[in-house]
Amino acid sequence: MAKINFTSPLSQVLKKMITRKNPDDALAKAESGGLEKTLGVWDLIILGVGAIIGSGIFAVVGIAAAGSPDGTSPGAGPALIISMVVAAIACVFSALCYSEFATMIPVAGGAYTYTFATLGEFAAWIVGWILMLEYAIGFIAVACAWTNHFLQFIKGFSNILPAWFVNPPLWLVNDFRSAVKAYSAQGIDYHSVIPSIAGIPICVNLPAIIMIGITTLILVKGTKDSAKMAGLMVAVKLGVIALFVLAGMFYVKPENWTPFAPNSLEGVFMGAFIIFFAYIGFDALATAAEECKNPQKDLPIGILGSLIVTTVVYVLVALVLTGMQPTSGVAIPEGIFKAPMAYAMSAVHQNWVAGLISIGSLAGLTSVLIVMHMASTRVLFAMSRDNFLPKVFQKIHPKFNTPHILTITVGIVGILGTLILDLNVAASLCNFGTFTSFIIVCVAILILRKVDPDRPRPFKVPFCPFLPILGILCCGGLMIFSMVIAKGDSAILSTEMFIVWVIMGALIYGTYGYQSNRKAEILVENNEKIAGKNEQIEAGIK
Repeated sequence: MAKINFTSPLSQVLKKMITRKNPDDALAKAESGGLEKTLGVWDLIILGVGAIIGSGIFAVVGIAAAGSPDGTSPGAGPALIISMVVAAIACVFSALCYSEFATMIPVAGGAYTYTFATLGEFAAWIVGWILMLEYAIGFIAVACAWTNHFLQFIKGFSNILPAWFVNPPLWLVNDFRSAVKAYSAQGIDYHSVIPSIAGIPICVNLPAIIMIGITTLILVKGTKDSAKMAGLMVAVKLGVIALFVLAGMFYVKPENWTPFAPNSLEGVFMGAFIIFFAYIGFDALATAAEECKNPQKDLPIGILGSLIVTTVVYVLVALVLTGMQPTSGVAIPEGIFKAPMAYAMSAVHQNWVAGLISIGSLAGLTSVLIVMHMASTRVLFAMSRDNFLPKVFQKIHPKFNTPHILTITVGIVGILGTLILDLNVAASLCNFGTFTSFIIVCVAILILRKVDPDRPRPFKVPFCPFLPILGILCCGGLMIFSMVIAKGDSAILSTEMFIVWVIMGALIYGTYGYQSNRKAEILVENNEKIAGKNEQIEAGIK
């Protein structure tokens, strides 16, 4: 039997690809040139609630309950509360794993950093690449949802504001694909209304672009200021949600809760997959671990606390919404898909409540934009520090102590994304990225318990390995289920785009990331040799 030559070039490449990063090195690098520590436990809970409560309650919840408008995915109906609990349980298992890692390795990067410490260089790059998809695409999806709610909000001022402002051209508030769909639904040839330059149609989601610009400026100024801004937004949207629950409970009709699960388990699990987008955010707290004052104590409280608070809020809203508005067996009005809470209050002639809900939805989506934007920059910052991205992205603003170049870069990418992605495709893509990163974090916990069992763990996942394994099964099951059940162009497009994204990531690693890390290793070795020679010279002089 032939022996494997472990000194061959291929073996050396594979060895480098699976080389793990020592967590102590990551901690040392963070201490020597890291971000400013400004976040306390309440800042973390506010950021977590700010990230989670947003598009799920104010936009996606309608699609999860009633199904997609084009009928390509079934709705959960009143059983949406079960869907929310299923999604929350899948999150809890992963949240426990995130908490253990975040307290053990409190540096920027989140799941990317944890993967580097357990699965090696190549897996870390792929996870970082997927996290870019999760946060950056989620950022784009929320920006698109912000536009929908803004348009709903200004329609309440149709008697005051100019008609051109209340009803702007579709090409000015949509991506190209969505604008074409909307014009076709109205029987209008889009060629006759969408302007073009050199034959290229021009469609811009102007409200989303403006909001991305605002969040970029906020985050460049500082993380602490961002947390304050998110705190204000959280207070507004929680007040509005409480108003919806308290006012809406008087208009609940129990007959709307039957049939409870119109599409049986298929609808429940598809609803769990769709509403999972609403839970994205608690993992973003792990990316800010380096900016926590006391990460060992505060991060588990922030991660698990924000998840518990939001789950309770979600279930209350789902009960009232499905009790007020039929979500099965009837023609579902368009308003339930775009702004479900505001529409439900308008349907019972409580327009003043609907108006306040629109304000709360804008505040909620703004806070999500801030946290998503921040999380994506922190992941890229960690990847740049590990030589996967150009060193220019490591620069910290001399006054604000923030990665300003990365923050601006992500803002520009977000603006470009609003030109080509609609909400449904972006949300599905974001879900695929989130499920994958959650699965890998659960796997990484199991690996690090074996390869580094003696490392101090301020917080430990209980009942390990059972809970991490349940996290893998829940997240993997929901992701595979959605791929099998979902139909239509949007579902197929999002699945294909996710596969293409992963393949692109592997190619970029092979052509740039791997070579960049090897050059960095050579540079370190040369510096060590020079330092050693200098020490010998100094010793000889003495």
